Amino acid sequence: MSYTYPLPELKTYGISEKTGFLPEEVPLTRLPSYFDSWENTAAVLPALLLTKRIREVIDKFDILDVSKLENEREYRRAYSILGYLGHAYIWGVDEPINKLPIQIAEPWIKVSEHLRIPPIATYAGLCLWNWQELFPVEHYANDEGFLDNLKTITTFTGSIDESWFYLVSVYFEYKVAPCIRIGLDAIRGARNDQPEKVIECLEALAEKIDYLGSLFMKMEEMCDPHVFYFRLRPYLAGWKNMKGVGLEDGVYYGREDKPRTYCGGSNAQSSSIQMLDLFLNVEHHATGESNKEGGNPFMSEMRKYMPGPHADFLEHLSKVNVIRDYVMKNASKNDELVLAYDACVAMLKAFRDKHIRLVTRYIVIQARKESDLGSASVQKSTLRAGLAKGGKDKVLRGTGGTALLPFLKQCRDETGNTAAGSWGKRILSVQEKGEAEASKRVRRN
Repeated sequence: MSYTYPLPELKTYGISEKTGFLPEEVPLTRLPSYFDSWENTAAVLPALLLTKRIREVIDKFDILDVSKLENEREYRRAYSILGYLGHAYIWGVDEPINKLPIQIAEPWIKVSEHLRIPPIATYAGLCLWNWQELFPVEHYANDEGFLDNLKTITTFTGSIDESWFYLVSVYFEYKVAPCIRIGLDAIRGARNDQPEKVIECLEALAEKIDYLGSLFMKMEEMCDPHVFYFRLRPYLAGWKNMKGVGLEDGVYYGREDKPRTYCGGSNAQSSSIQMLDLFLNVEHHATGESNKEGGNPFMSEMRKYMPGPHADFLEHLSKVNVIRDYVMKNASKNDELVLAYDACVAMLKAFRDKHIRLVTRYIVIQARKESDLGSASVQKSTLRAGLAKGGKDKVLRGTGGTALLPFLKQCRDETGNTAAGSWGKRILSVQEKGEAEASKRVRRN
């Protein structure tokens, strides 16, 4: 961390003060006619998955020349659509297949190299670049006006539940935007030794994070846990840690003779989440190794799944995030500064508690139902789409490949451990025990 390294300029990294990590210009909804084979297939993707015809359709594609893509909006649309087609091809018939045809593999790799993001369905392709407005609106009248005017461009299932799952994340990213400027202003205030400015920014940031946690719970309004777990989540899986469902070594891309292994789409690929951690200097470690030296390799790896410029922004931010350092240096003489910082930490920890509650309801409880049912139909549908519970080790894993609950709980606990004051640490410790009991009650019910 440095007090002299220049603060990042948002435009340099393709970030907007208005929309944050979302593109300020609405994503393209359809590529030029040259790419009609992709677009026409994506338009009927739910039907092709239902009838298990997706592979035979894609196998008949011509190999398209992606040099005909003319701008970033077209590259992003191509990346998003190839993610849907690629995952549908791997997981969309009775058994997963470990090879992508060259018609998908070659353009996907080239588009991904341009965008500096792996050829896999990522948070960016599923959410950041996969939304459109119902009606053109210049200004939104209230907080929810933006969400009420959204629809998805492409889905696997065609369901309201899937669309809502993506759109809540889009709305989350939209509402994170003010946090970017507030956080940078707090860093600037710390550099200039302006405690009142830092306190003002931290108080505002705490309120924003609290709101983001409430926003995240909107997922429950229109996304049914059963539909998510059994119908959507399978298609989000990548080709890493998937030996238990037939992908022993990963997936071969076109003519390549070595398989690639990639994590599937994950909220950990949201630049916003890691940005908030960086603002508050929250450190994460490898699962099961809390408080040891070194960072969390999974969190570091997830930056590779973000759009290149966004990952560059986080790297830049890691060199200038001096807020906690400033708070600790002034802790003995400024209780209000410590309290404002610890309020931010508490709100971020509460956000992670809410995330765990959603994961418990949408994944843990559904996995238990799957196990209790034990029916051939449920097991087959799960296997067909690649939903894995860790294979032989029976560990419930996220689509990113991590051991799900241990990872999330450790991230939450490490957030609470960042508190600067003894009172904050004590309160967060009590809160942690209460949330643990609440999670147990949810699982029992």
